[in-house]
Amino acid sequence: MTNIREITVDELAAARQDPNPPMLLDVRDRAEYAAGHVPGAVNIPLDELPDHLGELRGGAQIAAICQSGRRSAVAAEQLGTTGIDAWSVAGGTSAWVESGRPTLIDQRPSVQPHPKKEELS
Repeated sequence: MTNIREITVDELAAARQDPNPPMLLDVRDRAEYAAGHVPGAVNIPLDELPDHLGELRGGAQIAAICQSGRRSAVAAEQLGTTGIDAWSVAGGTSAWVESGRPTLIDQRPSVQPHPKKEELS
C-alpha cells in the first residue's frame, strides 16, 4: 500500500492560486458531480479511473476529491501506484462546502426528444 498524501480544503484553495495549480479530479459519480462540484473540477468517476490513467500521466499534480474523502483516497492511491503525483482532499466536497466556498451545479439542458414533423411546420 502506498502512502496516501492528503491536502485540506484550505491548502487546496491556496494551491489553486499558484501559477501551476493541481488538476482537481472529482471521482464521484456523474449525478453527484452534477448536483454540486468545486468549480474547475474534472469528473472521472472512480470506477472509470483505470481507463483514463494514460490521459492523466505526465500532467500536473492531481488533487482527487469526492464527497467525504474515502473514494478520493482510493483514487490517490491508484494514481500514486502508477507514478502520478496525487493527493486526496481531506473531507472532500463536504468540507469544501462547510468552509463556505462555492460549488457549481451542472446546468446542462436536459435531453429533449426530437420534435415531430408536424411541430416543425
